[in-house]
Amino acid sequence: MLFKRVLVFLYAISLLAQVPPGLDAWVERSMREFDVPGIAVAIVKDGRVVATKGYGVRKLGSPARVDEHTLFGIASNTKAFTTAALAILVDEGKLSWDDPVTKHLPSFAMFDPYASREVRVRDLVSHKTGLGLGAGDLMFWPDTTLTRDQVVAAVKSIQPASSFRSTYAYNNLMFVVAGEVIHAVSGKSYEDFIRERVFTPVGMTETKMTNNGLRETDNTAVPHSRGWRLEGELKAIPWTRDDVWAPAAGVKANVTDLAKWMLVQLAQGEIIPGGKRLFSQRASRQMWSMQTVSPVGQAPPELADGQAQFAGYGLGWSLKDYRGRKVVTHGGGLTGMVTQTTLLPQLNLGIVVLTNQEEGGAFQALTNLLVDHYMGVASPDWIGAIKANTVKGRVRQNEREKKAIAARAQNTQPSLPLAAYAADYRDAWYGKATVETTAGQLRLRMRQTPAMQGALQHWHYNTFVARWDDQTIPDAYVTFSLDAQGMITGMKMEAISDLADFSFDFQDLDFKR
Repeated sequence: MLFKRVLVFLYAISLLAQVPPGLDAWVERSMREFDVPGIAVAIVKDGRVVATKGYGVRKLGSPARVDEHTLFGIASNTKAFTTAALAILVDEGKLSWDDPVTKHLPSFAMFDPYASREVRVRDLVSHKTGLGLGAGDLMFWPDTTLTRDQVVAAVKSIQPASSFRSTYAYNNLMFVVAGEVIHAVSGKSYEDFIRERVFTPVGMTETKMTNNGLRETDNTAVPHSRGWRLEGELKAIPWTRDDVWAPAAGVKANVTDLAKWMLVQLAQGEIIPGGKRLFSQRASRQMWSMQTVSPVGQAPPELADGQAQFAGYGLGWSLKDYRGRKVVTHGGGLTGMVTQTTLLPQLNLGIVVLTNQEEGGAFQALTNLLVDHYMGVASPDWIGAIKANTVKGRVRQNEREKKAIAARAQNTQPSLPLAAYAADYRDAWYGKATVETTAGQLRLRMRQTPAMQGALQHWHYNTFVARWDDQTIPDAYVTFSLDAQGMITGMKMEAISDLADFSFDFQDLDFKR
């Protein structure tokens, strides 16, 4: 009897290590529901690769299929590579997580002198420096003319949104600084260090750092967007330039290589096969230990089965729970492409979902279905539930926009003739912007960002709305300030819609004439 029970147990374990029989159907339905041209999935379980598969097409209108070797931009999933690089240097005694950043970058400064002096390496990669959500992102997204050195130098001009270490606020800019720490300590560029000390030992032979040199004829997924409102026609769009902020979002990878990466992560730094180490178990525990607590929202009824009890951030990884199990995860978003990595250490399970469209519903639904399968629990209809929640969110946003229109003061005029608003303006960290008159209409040009130019349409009083020519950039309120003599002194901006990605940190800009 005992022997039979053991056989039944081993058979159940072997089933859980196989490809879920519903995987293909789940992916195909997710692609339909969320209008995703192409998806790639990797699954690792118990130290081995269970699946690396591609679905759909790399580009709408093209027959080229997504396969297990198709490269996607994994965006902020790059952050785990940056912290792994720091961990290697910590293991070698060249760096400590608690080193002051100025020990390695003497010229580094923040707006707050106290923070400049006290900020540690671990603070850079755990979102607790006091900078606001997405602060500084407009220096590299959409594509700008700024260099990495200019971006790092501008940090000192960004005013904090909270006191140092008091609040979690997701921030890409500090990871760019972390990349410069790696450069300073190792003597190698960030890109070279990652290639030589991470990609090569892990065996990630197809992974690229940034999209420099990638050609449309390569086996590469193309980003797709329907515009920031998520309502237009889905179209292929150009790649986002990512070399300036590579330490935050620059890796281009496929599911074949990411399966190897997940195996190393789940083995706490051991490179499988071979037994060598990329980083120590101690470093792994550091990266997977909560450094910053973040709020836990109440899941809507349709998503209640996934309600988290805790959430926070480690070092380059987000931490939460799912059905009582610890989850180590990260998402990544570029214009036209979103991805997610999910690790459940207690189940020795890793899942990657890559998509070439910019809505997260597909990767989240697939991840939940896969995790439920390997937990051996019945799944709700995650695809339908997440789709319904997405639609509800858009309805709520449309209602908010209708209220804003209703609150608009009617029949007002700008205080001055339009020509009086035309001038050069400068923000301390972003740089220059120009307002000009063209054919009797105001236009705004963000001088460091070629794509960010568009018409300024009068809203009310001295507030206008920037309608950008590039429909992937969200509309923004632009409000001009006047002095006591009625002269324009500056302008401030604010995203109109909650659908705007937080990286469009218009609210942090303070342009002076």
